[in-house]
Amino acid sequence: MRPMRLLHTSDWHLGKTLYGQRRYAEFSAFLDWLHQTLIAEAIDVLVVAGDIFDTTTPSNTAQGLYYRFLNQVRTTSCRHVVIVAGNHDSPTLLEAPRELLKHLNVHVVGTANPEHELLELKDVKGQTEMILCAVPYLRDRELRSITAGESLKDKAEKLQLGIALHYHALAAQAKALQATLSHRVPLVATGHLFASGGQTGDGVRELYVGSLAHVPAQIFDPCFDYVALGHLHLPQQVSQQDHIRYSGAPLAMGFGEARQNKRVRVVTFEASPQAAQAEQIVQTGNDLTVPRFQRLERLTGDLETLQRGLAELKAADESIWVEVEYTGNTLRPQLRELLIDQIKDSDLQLLAVHNRVMVQQALARSHASETLEQLEPQEVFERLLSLQSTLQDIDAEQQEQLKHSHQEVVISLQEMDIQA
Repeated sequence: MRPMRLLHTSDWHLGKTLYGQRRYAEFSAFLDWLHQTLIAEAIDVLVVAGDIFDTTTPSNTAQGLYYRFLNQVRTTSCRHVVIVAGNHDSPTLLEAPRELLKHLNVHVVGTANPEHELLELKDVKGQTEMILCAVPYLRDRELRSITAGESLKDKAEKLQLGIALHYHALAAQAKALQATLSHRVPLVATGHLFASGGQTGDGVRELYVGSLAHVPAQIFDPCFDYVALGHLHLPQQVSQQDHIRYSGAPLAMGFGEARQNKRVRVVTFEASPQAAQAEQIVQTGNDLTVPRFQRLERLTGDLETLQRGLAELKAADESIWVEVEYTGNTLRPQLRELLIDQIKDSDLQLLAVHNRVMVQQALARSHASETLEQLEPQEVFERLLSLQSTLQDIDAEQQEQLKHSHQEVVISLQEMDIQA
């Protein structure tokens, strides 16, 4: 076989905002960079491992960026684009133009379906050059049946078993297809899930991370030459296995990711140079750093520290979005106005000011001034649970079970495909 080059990326989250700030210019710049990278790196196959959009109802602008990019790929040497849905995506929306996109060699898989997940990618001569198991985000309802009276532990174990069986079945099909070929080709799998031991970073909500079955690397059959994963925003390998990788998100999804080096992964497959191992595939990979299209900075400290930090950022004379967390002991109700006045006539934008002293004092007095928009669903539930626990006997174990059940309800709502 001739060497083949695959580019692995994931978690674009097109349409995501940051404290209400639209980021379409960043997404557009990244996709333009990715287009040029496909050309410069002579990429044959592009794999996007889930979370193309940030919501199941992406805006027309976000969809426009997506389709514009897919059209641009035609001007590169990339012969195949493989896109799988993540937990943020609407499977129906992604798959709606599937038959049309096939004519552009764009393969889209939104839901678990063996007929669509096993891909036989062919070269211009019609010869198979890669077998790819395009596994999307696997939803609970697709993998297990519900049994009355089952415990939370039973549910988690059945979900994990369902994920493992799904991958084992696809691996068996891939090996059977490989056996029909006269030559060895790379076997690749995708996934959008939480692998045990993975580092989450700032962008993955703990609600999702804590409730997904943490799958071990052992579910991926040794036949796979590479496993392209999405869902975790930090680029990393899984269980110290170099061929099982998260590419990470290409843009910082929050200020907690601002200092991370964002990357995409390029993998080269070629036949083993050793005659005795002529039927083996060797994969080598390297990371490409994604340029920073919008600088984000987080400042924490008392007023003097914050003012000094803003002065330094202002001197940089570039567009910077700033998040501030005031941790001083002095009550400063006019903090936001004071800091905004300091950065006027500059390219700094103060997107968020967290005044912890004010918040703590307000909470100590009463929750009456809060609105639901300021609270996460889990915070509301936990406050109500705490209040109810003082009125009736709800022990700690029952409280944890109730919290877990509430998480499942919220996740089911977030996963609901309203396009269906």
